[in-house]
Amino acid sequence: MTGPVAVVDTDGIAVPDRFGWWHDMVGQEVMPVSLRSPYADRFRGSAAVVGPPGGLAVFDFSPLSAQRLPVHIRRADPEAYFLVLVRGGAVRLEQGRGVACLEPRGMAVFSTSRPLSCEFQDHDGSVRLTLLRLPRTLMPLADGRVDRLLAVPLPTETGSGALLDLYLTSLPGAVRTSGPAELARLGAVGTDLAASLLAARLGDQESLPPETRRGVLRQRISRFIDRHLADPALDPAAIAAHHHISLRTLHQLFQSEPESVAATIRRRRLERCHADLTDPSLRHRTIGETALRWGFRHPADFSRAFRRAYGMPPSEIRAASSR
Repeated sequence: MTGPVAVVDTDGIAVPDRFGWWHDMVGQEVMPVSLRSPYADRFRGSAAVVGPPGGLAVFDFSPLSAQRLPVHIRRADPEAYFLVLVRGGAVRLEQGRGVACLEPRGMAVFSTSRPLSCEFQDHDGSVRLTLLRLPRTLMPLADGRVDRLLAVPLPTETGSGALLDLYLTSLPGAVRTSGPAELARLGAVGTDLAASLLAARLGDQESLPPETRRGVLRQRISRFIDRHLADPALDPAAIAAHHHISLRTLHQLFQSEPESVAATIRRRRLERCHADLTDPSLRHRTIGETALRWGFRHPADFSRAFRRAYGMPPSEIRAASSR
């Protein structure tokens, strides 16, 4: 499979061969396991694999059970952790002393280097989950501390868990429009967020390298910007104050990013305005109202910024979309 996102499914496989094909695909893309399924004679599944450096795969498949035994580990061990996010169905993981029973939005981590037992059950006809590969050598938590959390449910409602949930959900779409440099940055973000979540669960966040902590803070700021774009008072000073850092520290955090904090706010506001102006259901809203809705105080400033970004004024964008 090639490209930033490669999608494969069982649709082009003869029905009797589908489960065997899926078994082989999982062995190659994830790790060798033994699979059993009550749907083996009518199995269906699809996978969207985000290539390096993302190390992420999105699966949708018929219910099954999986076991990774010592013989599989001896055959091939990628020496990695996998973080699993359940998006549909239910998953039961057993590894070491841990047992995690996960419903949608449930999250846990498992290791390729230890025996593992999994049950994937459906609620609506299929199981949907996302896997993030975390190579052991890249994890900043040393001394096997991650092994204390194998098959332990992880929080996804707040903090790094919520950021990681958002990252795992949005990454497949984000990489489709990203260049090589952006792909490398996105890949590092996942490792930073996962390390922060695991360190928080262990009560050991101070052991994280400074760059990991800075990466997580950048993601928190990015999410804060998205959630407050409509507030005209959103600016670098407000962001710094909310996160209890100096304005200088905020700008230093974004020195390695493609654009400054102010440019990020402006671009995202313009993107929201563009989406609204090309939405047929929002034609009753004037251009000025659209600009105000997304935090632009002055319509004239909005029109100039919009034209610089899209090469034509907002009125022409709206007219072109209607045609």
